[in-house]
Amino acid sequence: MFAEYFNPLYSLSGFGVGMLVGITGVGGGSLMTPLLMLLFGVHPTTAVGTDLLYAAITKSAGTAVHRKYGNINWKIVGTLAAGSVPAALITLWLMSGVDRHSLTVVSNITTALGWMLLLTAILLLLRKQILQFAVVQMKGRRPPSPALVTALTWVLGLVLGVLVTLTSVGAGALGVTILIALYPRLDIREIVGSDIVHAVPLTLVAGMGYWVIGEIDWGMLFALLVGSIPGIMVGSHLAPRLHETFVRTLLAATLVLVGIKLIAS
Repeated sequence: MFAEYFNPLYSLSGFGVGMLVGITGVGGGSLMTPLLMLLFGVHPTTAVGTDLLYAAITKSAGTAVHRKYGNINWKIVGTLAAGSVPAALITLWLMSGVDRHSLTVVSNITTALGWMLLLTAILLLLRKQILQFAVVQMKGRRPPSPALVTALTWVLGLVLGVLVTLTSVGAGALGVTILIALYPRLDIREIVGSDIVHAVPLTLVAGMGYWVIGEIDWGMLFALLVGSIPGIMVGSHLAPRLHETFVRTLLAATLVLVGIKLIAS
């Protein structure tokens, strides 16, 4: 009976995505959701909802690792969550009142996902240049006050809450880049760890919300996890042996092509 709901191709895809996540550190949302939509023809809301729960489970393992090594700034996590979780709940409430299978809603989600993929690709390729530009612009100016940094972190959480709930993309590349700009004195490992930890409650709340409105495919979720968990382990093992710049460039090019296809569809 279970075999009727278990598609090994989902597990194979999960392994490939997990391996890329292990190598590059880029969140699976930018890879998994478009893959489910374009390759398997999964409805956008079901793809996003299932991927959100998938992300909550896989990022929980990352949380344990970063907690073990003390790479978490709980103040940043709490401030981000104070903006993102309410934003996710409001977005879900608005989505529950519309026909999610209408052509307009499908088109809006697909287009938003496409633009988020393009933004992720840009940040993958140009993060250093963008941050260097920000440093030059701030040179000679007084650093922002702690209160302003906290307020901007909350706003970032608010934006991520909406974007991640709608597309499952944004918490990784966008969140980390802006956090580096806001907290330039923090160790990059602490910023990445804090971003991953924040993504757990956000994706869990958003994913559970999609479950409430009936947009989760549990069989697909299980099959993805079966493949992705060993994939992440393999990717993490291969990462030191591969040229990160080449892998990131290849990944960014793929995201650009997929993003353009989604926007044009």
